[in-house]
Amino acid sequence: MTVTKTRTGVSAVKELLRSDKGFLKPLIQSAVQDILEAEMTETLGAEKGDRVEGRLGYRSGYYPAR
Repeated sequence: MTVTKTRTGVSAVKELLRSDKGFLKPLIQSAVQDILEAEMTETLGAEKGDRVEGRLGYRSGYYPAR
């Protein structure tokens, strides 16, 4: 019985992905942006906009792609 429910769930996800081609794009963009922000914070040793004495570099703003 569990196998049937799992297959039904997988089928539902596959159908959702087939029906909405743009479903994953905003999720992936958000995840990648969060990862890049975390890497930048770690590399520079400061959050965006923070004034830190030992800062290792500059952190300019960014503009979304058009």
